[in-house]
Amino acid sequence: MRYLIFTNTPAHVHVYKNVVRELENRGHTVHVLARDYTCTVPLLEYYDLPHGLYGRHDAAAYSRLDFGRELAWHLVKVPVEARSFDPDVVFGCGAYAAYAGTATGARTILLRDSAPGKLLPTLSSKFADLVLTPDVYGLDLGPNHYTFAGLKECAYLHPDVFDPDPTVREHLGVGPDERYVILRFNAFDAVHDAGKAGFSPEQRGALIERLSEHARVFVSDEGGRMRFDGLPAEPYDLPPALIHDALAEASLLVADTGTMVTEASLVGTPAIRSSAFIDQEFGEFTELERWGLIENITDFDAVVERSEELLGDDEAHERWAEKRAAYMDDRLNLTDLLVDVATDPSAVDRLENVTKRTPTKPAPL
Repeated sequence: MRYLIFTNTPAHVHVYKNVVRELENRGHTVHVLARDYTCTVPLLEYYDLPHGLYGRHDAAAYSRLDFGRELAWHLVKVPVEARSFDPDVVFGCGAYAAYAGTATGARTILLRDSAPGKLLPTLSSKFADLVLTPDVYGLDLGPNHYTFAGLKECAYLHPDVFDPDPTVREHLGVGPDERYVILRFNAFDAVHDAGKAGFSPEQRGALIERLSEHARVFVSDEGGRMRFDGLPAEPYDLPPALIHDALAEASLLVADTGTMVTEASLVGTPAIRSSAFIDQEFGEFTELERWGLIENITDFDAVVERSEELLGDDEAHERWAEKRAAYMDDRLNLTDLLVDVATDPSAVDRLENVTKRTPTKPAPL
């Protein structure tokens, strides 16, 4: 069988990296079609995954015209690349995978998690043979929609597939017992980010100043434009494949974006999310907060205060590890599910912790 897998973001590389390896181990041919965006290509190269590119996206503020040009190029390039590979099955997390599946006539399997808007998820799902989402996903995506117990990050952070490496501390230059914080700042460069903003430059500086009194501070700036002159912080500059090991050893993550908050929670590290999208709350963040794994805080002063409280709590990391273990207890290894449905479409009706979504009234486009 020939499998084409789309990776539009670095997180998608992590989701599918173990799937690629397992399918190849079973003798199948796999090709990853990627968008050159932040560290997506370096991750593909690090994991030695067979790949090509359908386009690129800069982590910068785009005008509507820029987005239009980028989209037009992708719409031309995707079917050309997909037909060239001639897949039997297309995997992906969004509309490009559905588009490629339609263009090639291949069976299409979409893996979605919560994101702003209803149009693209609802529309792209109409062109998919199977849609998989976490069981906390908020939309009904049609008759082929199945939910699973867990989150998309369970494909690479489930205890069955992830064992953190504490030697990442040596790469960071921190001692065995030294506390450090990771701050993650969003670039807000996606279409759904229009009109949204995270921490202001002044707030970033104030947050760094306050937290540096309690721990070493590393900053992961998605936009790559932050200046560190005079700030008691260091850029997080390890190879991107080591980020989950670094998160597992950190005392705290504070972010104005989502994916790394989820990742921190699934490795047992306290995480604070101060998001511009809290007014459009997504199922996974509500669920993780219910389990006590993350905290959603909108007020900046409250973010600083709670961060200092957590850094002053010597037992916080141990409690989070216990909560993470309890949460993961009945969550499935998503890699196994993806490989099962890739090789046998009917498996979805037989697997534990996978449920066909009960139809609801169709969401308006």
